[in-house]
Amino acid sequence: MEGVQQHNDKKSAVTDVGAWAMNVISSVGIIMVNKQLMSRAGFAFTFATTLTGLHFTVTAFVGLISNASGYSASKHVPLWELLWFSIVANTSITGMNLSLMLNSVGFYQISKLSMIPVVCVMEWILHNKHYSKEVKMAVVVVVLGVGVCTVTDVKVNGRGFLCACIAVLSTSLQQIVSSFWFVNFLFKNFADFLVAVYI
Repeated sequence: MEGVQQHNDKKSAVTDVGAWAMNVISSVGIIMVNKQLMSRAGFAFTFATTLTGLHFTVTAFVGLISNASGYSASKHVPLWELLWFSIVANTSITGMNLSLMLNSVGFYQISKLSMIPVVCVMEWILHNKHYSKEVKMAVVVVVLGVGVCTVTDVKVNGRGFLCACIAVLSTSLQQIVSSFWFVNFLFKNFADFLVAVYI
């Protein structure tokens, strides 16, 4: 019995490492492809909202396949909750794509990193959530790092900075809304969440 448990633990650890690796690889890959598409040195594709539509289309298609294959199942989500999440998610992705188009990849990544303290502050304001001293210190380190990197990045412009601010605020709000959905609608896994949102 103990040998079976150890085998299951090892299998679970390998699965977790594989999932994390795929997450990092796909995230970095998507950013690099999007930057190549939108940069002047690349394909100079300047329609960030069209790219957003393509992202949502692919997500919906993956959700349909997941639903049809039985990996996930559709869930009922109240219309107002769905509308609210859709507005926040579209603003988030459009803002991120515009930020990537107008800024350097370095500044784009720094703006994404700044979502950590923004989520903490928004949860404190919206839900009166309190954090331990260790979490607060970690957030201070992140804020200092973001500040240093922002000051040293010379490829920041006004429009790009505004798009990055909108993207950070809307994406942080999307994270908070998503966690609310996970708690209140009890999705079994992320695939169920995607199917409920996009299908």
